[in-house]
Amino acid sequence: MSIRELPKKSKHPLLGATDNNLVIIIFLNAMIFVVLSFFRLAYTMSYNPASVAETHFNQEVFNWFVLHASIDKLWSKPWTILLYMFSHYNFWSLITTILWLWGFGYILQDLAGNRKMLPIYLYGGIAGALAFLLTANITAQAASTNFYIVGGGASVMAVAVATTTLAPNYKIFPFINGGIPLWILMAVYAALQFSVMATSGGSIVFALLAGAMVGFLFIHQLNRGRDLGNWMYQFASWVNNLFNPEKKYQQQHHYYKTEKEPFLKKPNLTQERIDTILDKINKSGYESLTAEEKDFLTKASKEDI
Repeated sequence: MSIRELPKKSKHPLLGATDNNLVIIIFLNAMIFVVLSFFRLAYTMSYNPASVAETHFNQEVFNWFVLHASIDKLWSKPWTILLYMFSHYNFWSLITTILWLWGFGYILQDLAGNRKMLPIYLYGGIAGALAFLLTANITAQAASTNFYIVGGGASVMAVAVATTTLAPNYKIFPFINGGIPLWILMAVYAALQFSVMATSGGSIVFALLAGAMVGFLFIHQLNRGRDLGNWMYQFASWVNNLFNPEKKYQQQHHYYKTEKEPFLKKPNLTQERIDTILDKINKSGYESLTAEEKDFLTKASKEDI
């Protein structure tokens, strides 16, 4: 006879439903900016004048975080296709990204749950990177050694479009004439983004468009019952269980010898319980019954209720 302890629920799942992925993304953006700022300060203190320090910082540090249009540089730094969407050159870029991300992301998580946030952000950033690389290499922009993309513009655009697609008439600021529909906020955000990015080149604009398309398609598929981020949840759960020490402990079996029978729960024989089990058999078949329900029927057939 074996005794197994009941599993304990993990208090800190890696990417479970109780986690706030919006906070995780904002934390990553802020953390990388702090790291970059520390290196920039170190270069400023090491080189004089400031322009020389900035040049060395860009060449020796910041270039490892940005996504260059050159395919050759991408092959040498493939991680930048993910890292660029969490990196920011200045504080203003970081703050605007966080504010817009929080505004749309909070609504998205409130309506669709916490787990949808991270896949949309990552998909939007990757789609933006691919669109940027494609258009930059088709045109002459990739020939410039300093042409790159950085920041969460495409990712935030994906989150904004996904949220608006999910609930375009969601009201914000209810104290202003009963509220402003979410699609109006989306229109303002898109106008600001495209007007600013248009001066940086057509490839940046196509990156934003790709992010917007990803946000729309994600919600479109979600409404049809297909969650495009499901594999991420499963992978995160696998990693969480892999490094969860409680899981290994739960799999242990403890044996002991005894001549006394263990306590057996004896069900109360009631006609109402029998009727419920019979209804279950009619709907799902006898094999759908649990072992306890089968034992209950066996005992009821031997006794007069």
